[in-house]
Amino acid sequence: MSKPVIIMLGAPGAGKGTQAKRIAQKLGIPAISTGAIFRENLAQDTVLGQQAREYINKGEFVPDSVTNPMVQARLKAPDVQDGYLLDGYPRTLEQAHFLRDAMAALHQEITLVMEIAVDEDSVVDRLLKRAEEEGRADDTEPVIRHRLEVYHRQTEPMATYYADQDMLVQIDGTGSVDEVWARVEAVLDEALKEK
Repeated sequence: MSKPVIIMLGAPGAGKGTQAKRIAQKLGIPAISTGAIFRENLAQDTVLGQQAREYINKGEFVPDSVTNPMVQARLKAPDVQDGYLLDGYPRTLEQAHFLRDAMAALHQEITLVMEIAVDEDSVVDRLLKRAEEEGRADDTEPVIRHRLEVYHRQTEPMATYYADQDMLVQIDGTGSVDEVWARVEAVLDEALKEK
C-alpha cells in the first residue's frame, strides 16, 4: 500500500475532528490540524509563529503567506513519511493549489479527500449544544451561522476542485459518531484497496 495522504473537509461542527482522530489511529498516521501547527509554532516562538501571533492577537485570520509555509514545513517532518491526514487544511482554493505544488515537490500525492456533510440546522444545533456544555458564551446562533456562511463560501469551490479530479467522497455525517465512523471506514477501506 502506498503512503496514505487523506484530506478531511467539513463544516465546523460536522464532526470531522472526531473522525480524523479515528482514521489516524486506524492507519497509524498523524492527524495534522492547522490549529496544532499554529500552537506548535507559537510555543516554539518560530519566526512564522511570531507572525501568526500578531494576527491571532488582533482576532484576525492568519493569512496564507504565514499558514502555507507552516504547513509546508510540517509536511517535511519525519513522522509524516508513512502518510498523514490533514484536518482543516486546505480551506481555500489558493491553499489547495499551494498544497498540490508542495506535495509534488516532496513526491507525495493525495489518496483521498473526504467531506463530512451535515445539514446546516443539525450543525447549528450541535454547536449550540457544545457551546452550552463548554461554556462558550460567544457561540450564539448568528455567530455560528456566519461561520458556516464563510465556510461554504471558501470551501465549496475547493470541494468542486477535488471532485473534478475524482478525489472527493462525500460522507453523510448525520447519526451517532459510530454510525458515521462505519461509513468513513467503508470509504477508507475501499480507497486504500485501490491504491
